[in-house]
Amino acid sequence: MLTSPPSVLRGALTPRVESRPDNIVGSFGDLAADLMEAAGKPLEPWQKDSVDLMLSTRPDGKWACYEYAEWVARQNGKGGLGEARALVGFFVLGEELIIWSAHEYKTAMEAFRKMRKLIRALGTPISDTLVEVDGVMVKISNTNGEEGFERLDTEQRIKFVARSKGSGRGFSGDLNVIDEAFAYTPEQAEALGPTLIARPNAQIVYLSSPPLTGDTGEVMYELKERAEKGGDDSLGYRDWGLPGDLEDIHVKIDIDDPQNWAYSNPALGLGRVTLETIRRLRKMLSANKGRGFAREVLGLWPRRITGGGAIDVVWWNTKLHDPESRRDGDVAIAIDIAPQRDYAAIALYGIRADGLGHTQLLDYRPGTNWLVDRIREWNEALNPVAIAVGRAVGASLGVDLEKVGITKTEDPEYPKRGDLVVTTATEMTAATGQILDAVKQASFRHIGQDELDASVAGAKTKQTGDSLMWARKEADADTSPLVAVSLARWAYESRAHLVDKEQEVEPWAVFG
Repeated sequence: MLTSPPSVLRGALTPRVESRPDNIVGSFGDLAADLMEAAGKPLEPWQKDSVDLMLSTRPDGKWACYEYAEWVARQNGKGGLGEARALVGFFVLGEELIIWSAHEYKTAMEAFRKMRKLIRALGTPISDTLVEVDGVMVKISNTNGEEGFERLDTEQRIKFVARSKGSGRGFSGDLNVIDEAFAYTPEQAEALGPTLIARPNAQIVYLSSPPLTGDTGEVMYELKERAEKGGDDSLGYRDWGLPGDLEDIHVKIDIDDPQNWAYSNPALGLGRVTLETIRRLRKMLSANKGRGFAREVLGLWPRRITGGGAIDVVWWNTKLHDPESRRDGDVAIAIDIAPQRDYAAIALYGIRADGLGHTQLLDYRPGTNWLVDRIREWNEALNPVAIAVGRAVGASLGVDLEKVGITKTEDPEYPKRGDLVVTTATEMTAATGQILDAVKQASFRHIGQDELDASVAGAKTKQTGDSLMWARKEADADTSPLVAVSLARWAYESRAHLVDKEQEVEPWAVFG
C-alpha cells in the first residue's frame, strides 16, 4: 500500500485485501473506462483497477468473478464502479436486465439520477424521456417506482429499486448491483439472488462501506470470511479498510495518523477527497471515541457478533431502549475488567421517577491504568450507595482503591455510602439471574450505547450448579459492560435501602 511522500499525500494505490480468481484471461474493463470518460466522469486509477477485475473473464468467456465486492470508505467513488459496470452492460455487452438496488428508495433514486446524467452526457437528449446514444434510442422512465432506462432497439433495461424481501422477485437479471451492501440482509439476498439463476453469464456486484454494527451486515461478513479464507475462484474482492476492528482504535490503531487516512482512502489527493475534508470529518465525528470516523473514513469493521441468545437483542433495542431515560435519586456503580485486561467498564444503576430502573455505562476505555482515578471521581460526584466489583477485580484493585479512600464494607447490615462491595460467586450468579429477569420483565431502561449494546448482543451464559453466570470465554463480545451493569443493579437492590437517606445525592449529578 505505497503512497506518495507526506508533502503530497495521496491515497493508496492498492487495497489492503484483494482476492482475484486464478483463471483470468481477459477483461472488458477498458471499455467500461472508455464509456465513463466519454460521459465526462473518467475513472481514477484505483477505480480502473477495480473495474478491470470486476469485468475480467475466464477461458470460456464467462465472468471470472461471479460475485464481486468492493469495500471502501465513504465518498471515495464506489458508486462510479457500479456506474461503469452498468453502462458497459447496457451499451456493449447486451445484458437484458440490470437491477441496481439500494437499502432506501432515496438512495436508489440518487443512483438513478447520476446514471441519467451519464447517459445524457453520452448522447443527445431528444426530450426529457428520450436520449439518442450513437444511433440507439434510450427511454428514461421517471415514474415513481418504475425508474430506469430501456433501449428501444433491444429492450435491454436498467431498473433501480429499493430493497425489500420481495423486491426483485419475478425478474431474471444478468447483473445485480447491490449498493450500500452494509444493509443487505439474507432475506433480501433470497429475493434478489435467484434472479441470476436462469441467466447464462450473470454477475452480482456488492459496493459498500463497513457494516454499522457487529450484529448486522451478515452478507458482508460472510463475503469477508470467504475472501480471507481463500480458495473461492468465483469471488473478486477488494477491501481498503485498515486491519483490525473498531475495538482496536486508540490501542492498536492511531485514527489520527494521516498515513492511515491515505491507506484507506484511495481517492485522497485526486480532487474529491482532501486532507482538509478528512480533518473536518475527524472533528465532526469525534463523539463515541471516534468510532464513526474509524468506520466511515478508515474502513474499520465492528467486531462481528453472532448473538449468544442469552438476551433478546430486538427486545433490548426496542422495549428497553429509551434515549431520554434518566435516574431520579440514588445510584450504585460497578466496575468490571475484561478477562484479557484490555478494556474496563464502569456502570451505574438507579430508579427513574416513574419507578422503572435506569442503567448506563459511565466509562468504557482501553486498559486499566485509568480506572482508580475515574472510580474516585465518580464516587465523589455521585455519592453512590455502593461500589460493586467481582472477586478478581477486587483482588487487583483493592489496595489502590484503599489508597484513594474506597474501602470494603465493614458491616453489610449497616453499609456506608461509597463502600466497596466485593461479590462472592453466589452474589455474582444472583446478579446475572436478576438482570436476566429484569430484561424479560422490562423493569428497567437503557439509553442506547454501542459498547453496552454490543456486549448484550454477544452475551452467553453458563450453568454453575443450579444458577447461571455470564460466560466470558464463550461470549461473542466483551462482557465487561454487561457484567458492570449486572453488578450495579445487584448493588443497588441489595444496598440502597440500607444506607443513610439523609446523604442522598441530587438527581442532576449523574453526569460528572
